[in-house]
Amino acid sequence: MSTSGHIVNTGSERPVDSAVLVLDHVGRVLACTGGAVELTGLSAGELQGRTVEELLTDPGVWSALRDHDPAGHSRSARTALLHTDGSRRVQLDLLPVDGPLTARYLMRLVPAAVADRREENDALLRALFSQTGIGLAVYDSDLRLIRGISLPSDPRPATLLAGRRLGELLVPEDADALEERLHRVVATGEPLIDFVTTARLSQAPERDRIVSLSALRMAGRDGVARGVAVTFTDVTEQERERSRASLVATAASALGRSLEVGRNTQVLADLLVPAFADLACVDITEALLVGEEPGEFVTGAPLRRVSAVAGGGDWPDRLYPQGSVIRVKAYESDRLRGGSAVIVPDLDGLRPRIADDPERQRLVLAPGAASYMVVPLQARGHVLGAVSLWRSRERAPFDARDAAVGEDICSRAALAIDNARRYTRERRTAESLQRSLLPRPVLKVTAAETAGVYVPGRTLAGTGGSWFDVITLSSSRVAFVVGNLRGHGLNAAAAMGSLRTAVRTLADLDPPPDELLTHLDDLVVRLADDEQPGAPEGTVRGATCLYAVYDPVSARALMASAGHAAPVLARSSGETGPVDMLPGPALGLEGAPFEPVEVALSPGDLLAFTAGSLSEAPGSGADHVIGHLREARGTGDSAAVPEIARDMLVPFLAHPPDDDAALLLARVSVSPEGSVVEREFPADVRIVSDARALVTERLTVWGLDELVFTTELIVSELLTNAIRYAGGPVRVRLIRDQRLVCEVSDPSETQPHLRRARLTDEGGRGLFLIAQLAHRWGSRNTAAGKTIWTEQLLP
Repeated sequence: MSTSGHIVNTGSERPVDSAVLVLDHVGRVLACTGGAVELTGLSAGELQGRTVEELLTDPGVWSALRDHDPAGHSRSARTALLHTDGSRRVQLDLLPVDGPLTARYLMRLVPAAVADRREENDALLRALFSQTGIGLAVYDSDLRLIRGISLPSDPRPATLLAGRRLGELLVPEDADALEERLHRVVATGEPLIDFVTTARLSQAPERDRIVSLSALRMAGRDGVARGVAVTFTDVTEQERERSRASLVATAASALGRSLEVGRNTQVLADLLVPAFADLACVDITEALLVGEEPGEFVTGAPLRRVSAVAGGGDWPDRLYPQGSVIRVKAYESDRLRGGSAVIVPDLDGLRPRIADDPERQRLVLAPGAASYMVVPLQARGHVLGAVSLWRSRERAPFDARDAAVGEDICSRAALAIDNARRYTRERRTAESLQRSLLPRPVLKVTAAETAGVYVPGRTLAGTGGSWFDVITLSSSRVAFVVGNLRGHGLNAAAAMGSLRTAVRTLADLDPPPDELLTHLDDLVVRLADDEQPGAPEGTVRGATCLYAVYDPVSARALMASAGHAAPVLARSSGETGPVDMLPGPALGLEGAPFEPVEVALSPGDLLAFTAGSLSEAPGSGADHVIGHLREARGTGDSAAVPEIARDMLVPFLAHPPDDDAALLLARVSVSPEGSVVEREFPADVRIVSDARALVTERLTVWGLDELVFTTELIVSELLTNAIRYAGGPVRVRLIRDQRLVCEVSDPSETQPHLRRARLTDEGGRGLFLIAQLAHRWGSRNTAAGKTIWTEQLLP
């Protein structure tokens, strides 16, 4: 048997679906169709004149059919039909015929298999058109409804919808999309399977309605399309649940990617509109914005509206705008502390109750909104803020399932916001520590005018590695220091503080730059060895450092580098480029010697020391500094050093790099003419009086008569000690700067030390006396011995 239910003929002839016999009043065959010949095995001539009883194995069937319904209705029976080769099971359908003709009956012979299939098909159609779980509709080729049943979501009887097009039943946009698909099915014959689409009824366009439908083309035996059969199921609730689940999954992946509080709140608001609500705003406590602990949430606590999104475009004027501060009242405070979402399914019922409270009206009553929900933001037992949501009348009001989804999303958002807050606090702490350890941003001394700028990276991982320093040394000299650590964050800032302190301590001993870096390298090795295994990032091992000393008297700078990029020199003559020097290894790595480089400078020359992002990638680091210094030189030297430094870092301030950046800019000067006097004396105590005369003469010229007596005592003591213990020649130098500097140099490398003399001692009180008379004093080694210096404050 074939799938169509027809009897299968082993020959090439077409299987017979049915045959018709024309009978007289006694059941004699008057005529027949061609199918009767195949069913009986007799020719038409042989059939003519025979009675039905002669053709059936059970002749009584004819009498039963003929006498069963005298009212003239059709009737049917199952029996066996004789055939020349045996018998065949058939169904007999008898239909009486009225009129003057001899024919009184029409009898249809249908093979039993075909009849069974037709009954099954009829039963299937009755089942489909009588059930209510699945919608069924049959449309003609013009997509007019022929027959169908509707779902409970469509209250209109299907019989009243016959002859209508989809555009008369659904809202236009939904009807157009569906008709386009069905026309394609009719034209191509390609079935449409499980197509999910919106199908809002034109009678209730505000009500969401989503259906899943399948469509098959109906064609006749000739292959011509007769229409399309559509089955559809209302999946509105399933799609809502799927949409809610998808929204929660999206929130889980989207929230927390940023470590900025404001960015997380904006992501949350954008996520909820329009997928979940038509309006959404996020209000958080002001403590969160500065990284502080939220603390206990009390009535009247201020909330700042940090994000507000409207599905229609602009935020309504009747609601608090973004950036405004809101102080919640007792009712709202209690609800937020409760931790559960609060739903107002119908705002119309709330309007009369808050008619006399303009603050609550501006907080809750959005124009055009029909339902409202507020969800607390809570993390670690603290109230961080709240999320307010509104839906218009075109959407279903908020319900308990929406509240569960809102609470799930907002709990994830609260954790992301709290993590961002804690990160913000740590980052600000690191930045504050870093900035507190850096020197004054602007310093102006005789030797140079300096300006330092530090730009933290975009994240905590890019903060705390770069640093600079300016150290005033003896004899009007100044040291420029710049460096970079491998680590970042609080540990790097603390390590930077240790390294800066070590450099300042070593600078106080006044060694040459290469010698200072050698001592610093040893110190870094010891510090690294003392670190615990697995210590957090921020170790000083591998740090870089450049140390330069500039002497305004000689107008020369001596510098050395431990793995750090050379400074950029913009000469007053117009030449600009990096200083030609070979950096040594980074601190604590190889222990190789550091090569010093001496550079002659002129008044007005600019030195740019860079660290971090300004020292790295070509095109964005040193090249940028060189290009900007060339532009500054092209406009002359009138611009102040801080202005040049700020202009140079504008791109970094506008778009902070991943790594931090530091810039130390110095415009050098020379000591004014006549502010320095120097003379060499032989190793003879008799020349002390000559040195005192030199002091008196020079200080009188400088107008420092008040310092003549103390300076004579200082020079006398230092010269006497130098001649007695070191020999000669001895050099005396006076420098009039912001302080009066007195230097005595001798060929001995033995450093003096201060001690307290006993009452019985004849000497040993010289340095003690100098320490009492001078503001500062010290000693430094030189290539020819040592120099003892003192500083006195000017009157």
